[in-house]
Amino acid sequence: MFVDTLTLFVNAGNGGDGVVRWRHEKHRPLGGPAGGDGGKGGDIYACAVRNINELAQYTGTKEFRAGNGEQGHGQSRHGKNGADLTIPVPVGTRIVRADTGEQWELAHEGETVLLLRGGRGGLGNETFKSSTNRSPQDRTKGKLGERASVHFELSLVVDVGIIGLPNAGKSTLLNMLTNARSRVGDYPFTTLEPHLGELYGYILADIPGLIEGAAEGKGLGHKFLRHIQKTKMLLHCVSLTDDDAEASYEVVSAELAAFDRSLAERTEWILLTKADSANAETIARVTVTLMTKALKKDRKIFVVSKEDPVSLKELGDALVAHLRSF
Repeated sequence: MFVDTLTLFVNAGNGGDGVVRWRHEKHRPLGGPAGGDGGKGGDIYACAVRNINELAQYTGTKEFRAGNGEQGHGQSRHGKNGADLTIPVPVGTRIVRADTGEQWELAHEGETVLLLRGGRGGLGNETFKSSTNRSPQDRTKGKLGERASVHFELSLVVDVGIIGLPNAGKSTLLNMLTNARSRVGDYPFTTLEPHLGELYGYILADIPGLIEGAAEGKGLGHKFLRHIQKTKMLLHCVSLTDDDAEASYEVVSAELAAFDRSLAERTEWILLTKADSANAETIARVTVTLMTKALKKDRKIFVVSKEDPVSLKELGDALVAHLRSF
């Protein structure tokens, strides 16, 4: 199960209490105060890892807790600090702390941020010793660690996003260009979560089908559109089996612009898919119509079919050459 949004309750460790103790040594019956300080509570960190399914493992655990600091000891020994806790999250995760509104975005593998601080350890009675207070009975308790609800929201960081209406051939294209094994079916919405594939080291994502009104949240619009915000370029699949392929292109383009205006200016190649199911006249008409739109935005058009390996190889070669130019 692919999980891209999640809210967890996170609790940093509490500080250990300071203690009142006295030094008892042979021949020194009045050795003085010797109560140690408590240890500091553990902090909570988040660290970016290259695994888009990392959040899924947390769905059954709604609370994370760092270690508590140990209380102080006699003989002036301080308590141990509580163990820190690091929560691995996928690269591209935005984190929001509910109580303060603080936000972090982890865009690079290995990037680590401090989410919550552990409580300070309490002071033992030795700390209160002075020339005028030789037998202090004072000590302090450890402070509570910070606690808060933390929201995690993943936006995939990939090189190429494959977009289009449902059943436009996106999954088939991903499978043919890469070693992916996306489920393919002759009906809409066979892809319900983003699937990834690799093409000579570049990552391609098959974004589930968009529908009209996706930018307003229809279907699972916001969930899917968010995943193309950080792509270097888009492959816009338009099925030649659609009754009005030109209108299909316009629907998805309008939703991109409505959701994020910068997406309308993203490098985009138009792929006319399922060419084996259309006649030459239809292919020529749609190509000419969309070519006008493509030229206005400095974009390219490819006609591809799973039955034509040459067209797919030409697309793959052109894609890799273009990505290397970034």
